[in-house]
Amino acid sequence: MTALVRPTHGRMIGGVCAALAQRFGTSATTMRVIFLVSCLLPGPQFLLYLALWILLPSEDKVRHAW
Repeated sequence: MTALVRPTHGRMIGGVCAALAQRFGTSATTMRVIFLVSCLLPGPQFLLYLALWILLPSEDKVRHAW
């Protein structure tokens, strides 16, 4: 399994959906559609997105750490 990091390429806003797509082996577009549809349901989806944006390291920062 791949590490959960926000990629430097393929980002739309923060790279959270692209990171989740890489981690779960699906396309970023599919993950974005799932996120948008989930926003129609009640719940803290937007807050979760913001939290992941803050907590997930960027791929370029992880690469420089090695």
